[in-house]
Amino acid sequence: MEPSPAGSFSHIKKRQENDGYRLYRSDHAGLELKAALVKRLSEKGHDVHDLGPATTESCDYPVYAKGVCGKVLADAGNATPGDEPASFGILVCGTGIGHEHDRQPHPPASRAALCGCEFQARATRQHNNANVLCLGERVTGQGVALDIAELFLNTAFEGGRHLRRINQIEG
Repeated sequence: MEPSPAGSFSHIKKRQENDGYRLYRSDHAGLELKAALVKRLSEKGHDVHDLGPATTESCDYPVYAKGVCGKVLADAGNATPGDEPASFGILVCGTGIGHEHDRQPHPPASRAALCGCEFQARATRQHNNANVLCLGERVTGQGVALDIAELFLNTAFEGGRHLRRINQIEG
């Protein structure tokens, strides 16, 4: 993959499946959490390629968020809202709020969720089929953030009434 303006892109795949997981770190405020996520997900059997940036120099997080959401959508291809995502994005900045909002210009199929606890990570996957996780390094402890990411990546969408609602949003 080609390097981004402030770093290089990442790609994470589960070794036992062909589901692609993308890990993305946004700006200078999420560098430590990104490193911890890369380490943990690698240890859990994911093939990790860091999407950058690689330094604490100030950078513009919208560039990274747009790239990640675009890749998640491209990986989805012709998938329907009820299909399990072909890949996931993880966006980390200081609060996670900027990324959740920055994702707004993308089509509805890029469903981002700012999660600060395990319940939110589980619910957003089960009920919203979210494919982009937003985390804030300054507001979420590293241990909690690692657990949130694992739950997010390993929780299945329930479908049913939840799919009906997603179709209404994306329709």
